[in-house]
Amino acid sequence: MRVSVFGLGYVGCVTAGCLARAGHQVVGVDLSQDKVAMVQAGRSPIVEPGLGELLAEVVAAGRLSATASGAEAVARTELALICVGTPGRPNGELDVAALEHVGGEIGAALSRRSGPFTVVLRSSVLPGTTERVLVPALRRGAAGGLFLRVAVNPEFMREGCALRDFVNPPFVVAGCEDPEAAGALRLLYDGIDAPFVQTTTRVAETIKYVANAFHALKACFANEVGDLCAAFAVDAQEVMRIVLQDRKLNVSEAYLRPGFAFGGSCLPKDLRALLYAARAADLAPPLLGAVLPSNEAQVRRAVQMVLETRRRKVGVVGLAFKPGTDDLRESPMVALVEALIGKGCDVRILDRSVAIARLVGANRRYIEQEIPHIASLMCQDLEALLAHAELLVIGNAGEEAADVLAAAGPRHLLVDLTRGAVRRAPRLQAAERA
Repeated sequence: MRVSVFGLGYVGCVTAGCLARAGHQVVGVDLSQDKVAMVQAGRSPIVEPGLGELLAEVVAAGRLSATASGAEAVARTELALICVGTPGRPNGELDVAALEHVGGEIGAALSRRSGPFTVVLRSSVLPGTTERVLVPALRRGAAGGLFLRVAVNPEFMREGCALRDFVNPPFVVAGCEDPEAAGALRLLYDGIDAPFVQTTTRVAETIKYVANAFHALKACFANEVGDLCAAFAVDAQEVMRIVLQDRKLNVSEAYLRPGFAFGGSCLPKDLRALLYAARAADLAPPLLGAVLPSNEAQVRRAVQMVLETRRRKVGVVGLAFKPGTDDLRESPMVALVEALIGKGCDVRILDRSVAIARLVGANRRYIEQEIPHIASLMCQDLEALLAHAELLVIGNAGEEAADVLAAAGPRHLLVDLTRGAVRRAPRLQAAERA
């Protein structure tokens, strides 16, 4: 494939070199004449182990060249990869001026050629940037209509091991609505042994930021654990070595699903105990200290979502802290119900696992002593819940929630705290849109 790579910075140089080594004919493009001259001479304008040797190899083989002319690069290629910088301003806002400039340059070049052309954005941009900035720039630059395909293909390379990361990524993400654009990316990365994931443009734009935020979160978490362990005279490396051996819960998909707040008898209690011990050791771990307030904010957000519907007859599905249990201790659904009652909502609840007659021991004492007023709000079946409710609040994803949604009618609105983890009935979706 004939490929142009716009931007010969870190991502662009690594991308251009690796694609050329894979057998593609690559043209690098940059406004800097110094960078262009270095690449033309087979030298790397950036420091990255192995990249200098790679560029020398592919330039000598005639598979990589460089130019300062975007028009020349577009004329010689069928797909353009945009790898320009998107630096952050002091307030966090991205500077996308380079992206807009390159988009206009490519668009102007395309107006002078015929046939389809694919533009792929690899630069890190916030959701909506492709639609809001890149596509208009491409079309403004063109004199007429374009036979244009656009995709987002975020990179997942780390400095110091970028060449290895390029050929062994966790996945190849293709964000596009055009199957032809996805096909072009499949061909481009044909030699990469990694899952090919096609998704929407906005999801592809978001993935890089979520991944990096998670990496930052993990680094801070590990450092706070190190501080706590030092205060407790515990070997932090040994603790984390053992924690990381758990691939079922700790290093896994577990808990990494958007939904509602956490609860139960373990997570809140153990986190409070750890924070108490930290304070006793004169430590104030900011990340761990922010977890419970963040969790409580999810409950407040849910209350606001319900109140904004202006429906006061509310049917809540799920009262326990998670499906498949009758444990109400520290359930965020109990907190939600109590808040809604306090705001004047007429609430009814369906949770077959929380049958008062079956509760024994700690759970029975809890509901009798802590939330006796909620017992009278429980419905025996979904028909009673649906007869009462104008608004359905789904707290737990499970069979019970699916049954309620399947039986719901056009008059029922929905607040789904599982964020789509349960199936919505078609007629219920129509009622939401209305």
